Amino acid sequence: MKAIALFLSSFLILSLTYAQSPSTREMDRINWMEFAEFVPEKIQTVLLPTGTLEPHGVINNGADNTAPFAMAKDIADDLNAMIAPTLNYGITGSMANYPGAFQITEEAYGPFIRDILKGLARNGFKNIIILNGHGGGQTAVLQKIAGEVANELGVRTLVINWWSYASDVTLEVFKEDGGHAGLNETAYIQAIDPTLVHKERYNPNQATAYPKQGTWSAVPFPSSIGLYQEEQGYPNFDEEQAKEYFEKVNAKVLKLIQDTIAKWDLAGL
Repeated sequence: MKAIALFLSSFLILSLTYAQSPSTREMDRINWMEFAEFVPEKIQTVLLPTGTLEPHGVINNGADNTAPFAMAKDIADDLNAMIAPTLNYGITGSMANYPGAFQITEEAYGPFIRDILKGLARNGFKNIIILNGHGGGQTAVLQKIAGEVANELGVRTLVINWWSYASDVTLEVFKEDGGHAGLNETAYIQAIDPTLVHKERYNPNQATAYPKQGTWSAVPFPSSIGLYQEEQGYPNFDEEQAKEYFEKVNAKVLKLIQDTIAKWDLAGL
């Protein structure tokens, strides 16, 4: 009898624990009735991955989407967050003419992202965290719109460019700076899915250092690998470093989000 009672007690504890977490963190995979059971009473945070389609050296054109979505999946449990569907199209800029790239104008992108953020707020999320995988003009639009929606609707927004925020992690792991489709971004994708990395296609001449401000500009940008520093950031395809980088970047981003939410709460915002 004691064994049966112990089993039933353990089963009850597991059932209660399970009930505290949804069957999936992904908004496009969860049922609407289950969503209503968790948001906003039990879950108030949502992660929105944003990116674009553009060339990335020897990794996939959708690397800017692959990275933030994988990051969201890795940290969602720790944040008790849902994951909104990735916004896969963005403001590509100087690489828009490469094969497979897409360019969404700012005039179209701005109102669209605004409606997405307003929709997330309407669904009950208080903390809207944008995990952005693509920089350039897209960053400015995201920051502007996110700020406006936060003030308008009384929600709390945070926009993170993961590769910039984790630049110190790049230096820690690789002992040098990275680049667009360079050492750091290639490693991050390699840790997610090695089949997306085509080492056999790599040629160092595919890389060009980004120009210092006011020196030169070219459209299309002449290389699909853009280095942040001269002679630094060439991909090395090291599997162990890739895994280390992935884990340390995610840990740093996770802490930023946790600290920000804690400070919002402390301030009563």
